[in-house]
Amino acid sequence: MASAIPSPRRRPDGHGPAGPVDPVRRWYEEGLGWVTVPGPPVRLVTGVRFDVLDVPAEAGVAALRHLGPASPVALRGDRMRLLVAEGSAAELPGLLDWLEWGALALDLTAIGAGGRTEAPLPPGAARGEPRPAGPFAPQGAAVWLRPPEPGCEVEPSLPTLSAVGGGGGAPDLVRLVDTVATQCHRVRLRRACAQPLAFS
Repeated sequence: MASAIPSPRRRPDGHGPAGPVDPVRRWYEEGLGWVTVPGPPVRLVTGVRFDVLDVPAEAGVAALRHLGPASPVALRGDRMRLLVAEGSAAELPGLLDWLEWGALALDLTAIGAGGRTEAPLPPGAARGEPRPAGPFAPQGAAVWLRPPEPGCEVEPSLPTLSAVGGGGGAPDLVRLVDTVATQCHRVRLRRACAQPLAFS
């Protein structure tokens, strides 16, 4: 049986064993208990505490009603990232087939075990607290639309398959995926209709 090895302690001056600790990384690791990837830029490991559904922002807006107010949602450019329960990425292909969306090419991806996602700036970073090391808030950087709450477990607020049929307070992953798939298809159709016709 493997024993858990505690992570190195941070010094009170914000330095770790290898030098200064990025306040963004500290916010994620110490404030939320989330796993990050070593080195800049700060990236979050998926498949440990949560998975991510990456969808067009247009499609994601309609899905927000299926999420609890504490369900974290990030925005990067024209893409929305919805945090869902760990293991949901592996369930997505079968769920799309079951919902009869599997045969269509949808602009919907899931990032799960072994994946990485850009860490959005913590709330308040644009105002200077906590301020990331180096240039911060570059154009197009991910931001929290609905940020996670430090000190609170995120898992109970994430959409999950176990929410089907009631019980617990977690949002229903099936309804969320069906809504997102429907909206992704509508976005695709709108974009196709907006393309000029090509005549030979």
